[in-house]
Order: sequence, then C-alpha cells, then structure tokens
Amino acid sequence: MMPLRWRRQLAAAGWMLGLLLALPSAHAVTITDDRGRALRFDQPPQRIVSLLPSLTESVCELQRCERLVGVDRYSNWPASVRRLPQVGGGLDPNIEAIVALRPDVVLLSVSSRVSDRLEALGVKVLALDHKTHADVRRVLRVLGELLAVPPEHGADRVWRVIDAAVQAAAQSLPQRARGARVFFEVSRGPYAAGASSFISETLVRLGARNVVPPELGPFPRLNPEFVLRAQPDVLMVANRSMQPMTQYPGWNHLAAVKAGRVCDFGPELSDVVVRPGPRMAEAARIMARCLAEKYE
Repeated sequence: MMPLRWRRQLAAAGWMLGLLLALPSAHAVTITDDRGRALRFDQPPQRIVSLLPSLTESVCELQRCERLVGVDRYSNWPASVRRLPQVGGGLDPNIEAIVALRPDVVLLSVSSRVSDRLEALGVKVLALDHKTHADVRRVLRVLGELLAVPPEHGADRVWRVIDAAVQAAAQSLPQRARGARVFFEVSRGPYAAGASSFISETLVRLGARNVVPPELGPFPRLNPEFVLRAQPDVLMVANRSMQPMTQYPGWNHLAAVKAGRVCDFGPELSDVVVRPGPRMAEAARIMARCLAEKYE
C-alpha cells in the first residue's frame, strides 16, 4: 500500500494541476470583429485562411506569414503566398476547400456574404473592415493582438513605416504639383476613391485634392459624366484589367487626358495603390511620383 505521505503529495499535485488547467491560458484573447461579434481564442491561431489580399499582406508584415494555410485568388504578395492553396475570391469562396484546410480562423471582409455559412460549419470567422487610415491602423492592432505580436514589434512598427513614408513622399512633391485636383478610379465602373477613403487621405496628405465629395462615400460608383463636370487636373486609374483608359463617353475630351496628365497603373502597381495595408507606404511614393511627373 502507498504510504500516506506519498498519497498526500499526489493529491496536492493533482489539486495544483487542476487549478492550473482551470486558469485561462496566458495567450487567451477575446477579439471583437467589425460586425461586433466577440471571438475567443485560447491561443494564437496556427492555421489561418485569408480571403482578402490586404489582410494576407498584413499577416505577413506582422511576421506570421507561416500561419497562412490558404488564401483568396487575388492574394499575391509577398511572393511566398502564391504557393498556398487558393480558395476562390472574397465574394465567391470555395467553402469545402476552406473547411478542408481546418483553419483556426478565417479572415475576411465585413462585406463578404459567406460568414454565416462558415460559422454554421463550426469555422471561426474574423470580419474586418478598413476604409480609412485610422481603420488600417486599428486592423493592424487587432491582427497583432490575435497573433500575439507585441504592438511595438508589430502594428505600431508597421504604421510608423507607413506614416513616415507618406510624410516623406509629401515632402518630395514639387510646389507646382500641390493642390492638383485628382480623380482616382479604383476599378472600372467607374468606381472612385471618395474623399473618405484611405486613398484620398493619402492624396490629401501629399498635397493634392480629391474631386469626389465626402458625402458620396468611400468608394462610390459614379456616372462618367460626373468626371466630365468635375474636370480634374489629373486622372489616376487602377487599371488591373488593362482596359483602354478613355472608353467612357466623352473622356477623351477631358483636359487632363488631352494634356497627358493620366497615370494608368497596370496590374502590379494597381495592387499596391488600392490595398489598405502595409504597402500603403509604397502607394504614397507611387502617387507622389505620378503627380511630380505630370507637373515636370
């Protein structure tokens, strides 16, 4: 028979073990997403599926790229993510393919219509939205908290780089380009970068002005005649599809088009300038270079 002293020691050890198991994990965290839903994670997720390129890029910039096990078809930066399984787009993801990857969490946009379907299958979904500079900074912090990356090494570090790059790009802009009135086409439609968008905020910090008023929202679809009436000094076009620039009726008569003040960003540059995330630093340099070149 086991001595009484040993039995008491084992009982004490069992009690301590039970107490430790009952305590919350040192890495446990509750995240409230942009739908207002609270998600609890007992530890940082190790298997992540991202359905939005900007979120993919943010995870990688926070030094957690190795946690990604699947991405949407448009996620292409950094180059390493191109080797990951693709699970469709943000609006038309392959639900079966996502579930088969056994993700700890799926990152997607608030506008995605598949959140409820994934959650019904037991998949945790973190829906995030970033339309402004403040949103981008907040989303970086949320992801940093989720991934247990201290702010000084993660979100705050990344934002300092973005902020410094925008400031430096603004200082590089020649005086004659300051105050230029810009129309920025985000995608064919034309869908524009409105005054309340992160793109417009960058343009304003560079010293330019947006011809699209804030009351139209961050990314409105406009009648092409709006641009004819607005007569911007410079057109910036995120032309990922490489369609002809002046296909809209009357645009070939715009003073900006006649004067050659059009920056037609191809697929690679388009990906940079329209994604709210860590490459906003590079986007600021691209837009500043466009303005400088058009006012040489």
